[in-house]
Amino acid sequence: MRANRLSWMIGTAAIAVAAMVMTSGPRLDAQSMTTNPFRPDYNWGELPEGRQWGATSAVDIAADGNIWVVERCGANTCVGSDVDPVLLFTKEGKLIRSFGKGMFAWPHGIHVDRDGNLWVTDAWQQKATTTGHVVYKFSPEGTLLMTIGEPGMAGDPPNRLTRPSDVLTAPNGEIYIIEAHDQSKNRVTKWTAEGKYIETWGEAGYGPKQFHDPHALAMDSEGRIFVGDRYNNRIQIFDQKGTFLASWTQFGRPSGIFIDKDDTIYVADSESSPAQDKYQGMRNAGWEKGIRVGDAKTGWLKYFLPDDRTNVLGYSGPEGVAVDSDGNIYGAEVTQRRVVKWVRFRP
Repeated sequence: MRANRLSWMIGTAAIAVAAMVMTSGPRLDAQSMTTNPFRPDYNWGELPEGRQWGATSAVDIAADGNIWVVERCGANTCVGSDVDPVLLFTKEGKLIRSFGKGMFAWPHGIHVDRDGNLWVTDAWQQKATTTGHVVYKFSPEGTLLMTIGEPGMAGDPPNRLTRPSDVLTAPNGEIYIIEAHDQSKNRVTKWTAEGKYIETWGEAGYGPKQFHDPHALAMDSEGRIFVGDRYNNRIQIFDQKGTFLASWTQFGRPSGIFIDKDDTIYVADSESSPAQDKYQGMRNAGWEKGIRVGDAKTGWLKYFLPDDRTNVLGYSGPEGVAVDSDGNIYGAEVTQRRVVKWVRFRP
């Protein structure tokens, strides 16, 4: 690792500790961050001949250990496309099967439940008229099992959603959905396992239980819900009733969150920029894009996996993140239109 990168990491440690919004617990482990054991493979994932990667923000691990990826049909939208956006790969990147053509406008979030079923959010796209604003549940073979929301119709529960960014299921089957990608709603909605609306919590703002572009969901072994409150540059943690528990800022600007069975947390930061973006303004200035790895119980940070175009403005780095049973990390990238596999080297 270059000296300037190492100096930046150690400096970031001090900044992160000072910035935390929690009274105790989380710390940044600068020592372990200097020994990053991951190396990137930028060429992972083989597509059929004649097809290219589109923007992708969603990746998760199938029940059999293979890798689910959702990409935007070779572009940044699936409107008018006749290709399948939902893809299943082996760990080595061989395509197994695909499905979903004609069903999506702007596939965005992904979740594999405890039965191996696949949930995908469609956060809409301006050209769409009959797709978007829904959450789909599929069997592992691609059979549609449930739809929450009305395709193409924005609105409010109990019948409609507005640009859902991500979805999560709890051990009891209850469903959590976050909205909206255009920041018009800034809420969490809760549903029964059968898809019946229960309640809404959260609102626009900057305090506890307030959001500004809630973008990612994950759950730890204790059943706590982690919400990536992206434009507020923090993760908020709740119990399953929506009670606020903590706020963490040491993981950067969260676009994606994955928590494994050992409560290691992986956070994809696709937007932080140390410079001024003429289109969006500064986004978490002083931080870099990449994937941060830590402990979901204590908040300790262990590793930082830097994006290879960290300082380029006006583009999105890794949004989706997932980790396979071998400890390899997959980062789904929007602007660079690829999935990067970070291979873990073990002594």
